[in-house]
Amino acid sequence: MSSPSFDPVSFLERAVRTPSHESVDETRELVVEALDRSGVESAVVAGGCVLAEKRSPAPDAGPDLVLNTHLDTVTPHVPFERAEASGDERGGAASAGPSTEVIRGRGACDAKGPLAALLSGFLAAEPERGRLTLALTPDEEALSLGAAALTGRLPGTEDRLDGDLFLVGEPTGLDACTAAKGRFQGTVELSGVAAHAAELAGANAVAAAEGALAAVRTFDDDADEHPQLGAPKLTPTVIEGGGATNQVPADCAITVDRRSVPPETAEGFRSSLAAAVRARAPDDVAVEVALTDRESPFFEAFSTDPGHELVETVANAARAAADSTGLPAHRGGAARPFGAATEASYFAPAPTVVFGPGDLADDAGAVAHSEREYVRIREVEAAAETVDRTIAGLLGGPNSAGADAA
Repeated sequence: MSSPSFDPVSFLERAVRTPSHESVDETRELVVEALDRSGVESAVVAGGCVLAEKRSPAPDAGPDLVLNTHLDTVTPHVPFERAEASGDERGGAASAGPSTEVIRGRGACDAKGPLAALLSGFLAAEPERGRLTLALTPDEEALSLGAAALTGRLPGTEDRLDGDLFLVGEPTGLDACTAAKGRFQGTVELSGVAAHAAELAGANAVAAAEGALAAVRTFDDDADEHPQLGAPKLTPTVIEGGGATNQVPADCAITVDRRSVPPETAEGFRSSLAAAVRARAPDDVAVEVALTDRESPFFEAFSTDPGHELVETVANAARAAADSTGLPAHRGGAARPFGAATEASYFAPAPTVVFGPGDLADDAGAVAHSEREYVRIREVEAAAETVDRTIAGLLGGPNSAGADAA
């Protein structure tokens, strides 16, 4: 049951038409207006985050459930269109009965479709226990400074959420995603001594890259696989070194991309890689490994027990909602890892589920962040119903019976 005065699909149509790739101001105003119309007080805090809360009559008798997603989008521009789905956009829904419409446009699935679903559930909620918090961030696609400030991860800030459970809106195909790999970036810097290439002198930093790349290649040979995320991955992506064709190069730098699994931290990765490269480098070449400078912390890996009440509640609610909205039987309700790094990292170790309508990619290729971004309308409706059921199942209130039955 959505809020009687709020239609998530109509809101999504307006939201996709509202640009938020250079500034989220207009989209944030759209959200605040929706909250105001429903009589919900909100605040803009922490560098542009929107915060709103519904406190039950018994706030200490239940958890603090936080609904989070982001307002910003990325290039390329995708013109708004509401139309019948075609080809791979149907997602196996040909036999599902009613026609399958989609909304196309920049941010349709990442993450304005999830935003519409979360906002719908928040506005409809009447929690009987605990608290319900809506926390929308402005720059997830960039540096996540808003989320970092909101969670006390920037100097001079404090955790303004302190939530017990987190539901993070991203395109998951209506699955309850329980884990995601972290993403770090760093540089292996090799420093030797320059000399004329004709002389047996100097210390060749470019030649030392052979050992450094071998250390990168074998870095995870003894790594344990995570039960949900599998093995970590380390990839060299850019190499630079030397400046003259007749000179022993004094410097070489290798940029690496790290996809981590728990319990590895950014600093733990950096120090381990430095030791591995040092062991493979010549004694006359200095080694330094540095994480790329950024104002906010890197997204570290997170994982939630698939058997946790939050996971089971979201998955059961998604299956029930998919059934009630006529989606194919296979669509939604699985518990699995998410395929990209998200601000969910900042909420761990609190139990966290990533959930929403739409897909990062389909059988034809990329969907999110692509020129063919779209979301199926019935999935937006199912996602809104899922959020309703999840809130009721965890905090009580409307839809409690439906959530229990799911």
